[in-house]
Amino acid sequence: MNAQVPSRLVAAETDPSWRPMAGRSCVCAALALAAWLVHEPFPPAGSALYMLAYVFGSWDLAREAWGDLVKLHFGTHFLMLLVVPGSVAVGAWGEGALLLVLFSASAAMESFAQARTEREIGALLRGAPKTARLLTADGSEYPVTVDALKPGMNLRVVAGEQAPVDFLVTRGESACDEAMLTGEAEPVTKRPGATVMAGTLNLWGVLEGRVLRAASESQLQKVIRMIGEAQHLKAPVQRFTDRFGTGYTAFVIAACVALFLVCWQGLGVPAFFAEGSTRSAFYRAMTLLTVLSPCALVLSVPSAILSTIACGARHGVLFRGGAAVENLADIRTVAMDKTGTLTEGVLQRVGTEVFVGTEAEALQLAGSLAALSTHPISRALTFAAQEQPEFVPLLVHASNTVAGQGLRAEVEGREILLGNRELVREAIAPFLDRITAPPPGANETWVAARGILTRFFLRDRLRAQTPELVRQMLAAGLHPVMLTGDRASAAAELAREAGVTDVRAELRPEEKVAAVQALKADGTRVAMIGDGVNDAPCLAAADVAVAMGARGSDAALEQADVVLMHDRLENFLLARDLSLRARRVIWQNLILSLGVMSGMGVVALVWNQLPLSLGVAAHEGSTAVVVLNSLRLLWRK
Repeated sequence: MNAQVPSRLVAAETDPSWRPMAGRSCVCAALALAAWLVHEPFPPAGSALYMLAYVFGSWDLAREAWGDLVKLHFGTHFLMLLVVPGSVAVGAWGEGALLLVLFSASAAMESFAQARTEREIGALLRGAPKTARLLTADGSEYPVTVDALKPGMNLRVVAGEQAPVDFLVTRGESACDEAMLTGEAEPVTKRPGATVMAGTLNLWGVLEGRVLRAASESQLQKVIRMIGEAQHLKAPVQRFTDRFGTGYTAFVIAACVALFLVCWQGLGVPAFFAEGSTRSAFYRAMTLLTVLSPCALVLSVPSAILSTIACGARHGVLFRGGAAVENLADIRTVAMDKTGTLTEGVLQRVGTEVFVGTEAEALQLAGSLAALSTHPISRALTFAAQEQPEFVPLLVHASNTVAGQGLRAEVEGREILLGNRELVREAIAPFLDRITAPPPGANETWVAARGILTRFFLRDRLRAQTPELVRQMLAAGLHPVMLTGDRASAAAELAREAGVTDVRAELRPEEKVAAVQALKADGTRVAMIGDGVNDAPCLAAADVAVAMGARGSDAALEQADVVLMHDRLENFLLARDLSLRARRVIWQNLILSLGVMSGMGVVALVWNQLPLSLGVAAHEGSTAVVVLNSLRLLWRK
């Protein structure tokens, strides 16, 4: 399992690069201070100390600049590196040292922000189990490596152990600590039928269960991969700031050369030395070069985005890139699937109506066919069938899914249909006068075959958090909409309990997509929250796709921009809050960096007495403030 972990996450836990960078910055500061103290009485010693300070202070700057130069990319590091020899050329040893002290300190803070991001993510991996207890058919157990576990195998997790993989509990009762993965402080009860995620801690009981997926495909590994991808997906505003590259560097150098020539040839300012209190032309050019370097600007967005991704991961929200962080703040309408999103997604059989055959035969066929699907209705029928002492699963052949209707397969030479009325309309035609409406809030599922026709009544429960979530959405100015393929009456009953007034029921997958597109027609930004395979198309159609993390299908997770871990629907508002906070910080950073850069640029052009040290302090000070402002996003109660 550990083999799946990106090496940079392990490095963030053991040897963060910001520490040596901070050390070099401190050495540079100490040497610069010593050089400033002795330079006037002992110039040779002061110059030597300044040179040593330059070596320590420019180490990381030169390395970054060289990395850009070999790619023929002249970025902000190249601009800053030009200032150092320029400062020496005009005799501004102290200003050059101050530049490197502040630059190396801000670079260390940037690296610290990155390390904190990686550490928050790496915390998900701490202590991941390497072995598991595999159960054999006779109930005995023997240890195996986690990588050896395959879907369908049975395992046992005793008290005090972490779940090695995602598994479905089939026996036992306990509570699991899921804080490391979901942020949930309270232990979560686990009984037969519940899903236990890899890496979560079994607190007191013994749990036995069936492996749902291989270790490399566990929920934990999906989290790690998603976050790794997210850190390399840029936000629209970040792509804007990335434009300040080679072109901007050329512009700044050209502006500095132009200022030098105008001051020297046009205004008669000395080229490389100052007379009296007048700054030399080269000195003024170096000051302009310093204040126009966009270090703070290019850090404004990525530092905020990375901090937000890390904070979200710690609280059970996964942003898959900077665009997701930025776009969620603009959402005004929230479309939500019903089953597994607004509801618990754990259906219970509340009644059975037999038209042909027996209930036991119908359950045997339904349970055998339903075992091939992970849909909530299929899970409910599988558990209902397994509760029957005489249940023996039958061998199913040629099964296929009928979109929006159910399953079709062949069992013992008979065609079996399991799904809604549309799927079995021919079989129920002779009994239309006997078919009554399902109980309030319940759904019906039919099983039809030669000699079998039975209707099961299933009911889902609304999540306890759903009514409060809807109330908070309305208070925040959001418009909640329920999209579901269920009957209108059942959907209306659950919507009434949830407080949702806009309900669109009996929708096929393509009709859900059309509903999302209709919501977007007037320019409204729409988020879609779903968990199933049939939700994937409308997730793709939404402006922001939000998937439920624990029970969410792979198709839904692949389309998601935001993943709510462990199906915590209330984390949607947390995700939006993080997005709003990130946007505020990003614009604060942009206004500060652009304001300082443009303001000091104007001052450098019109004030011939502007000290280089003031330009250095303004430039590096704004960079430090931007990084520190972004770091605030890492901490959220």
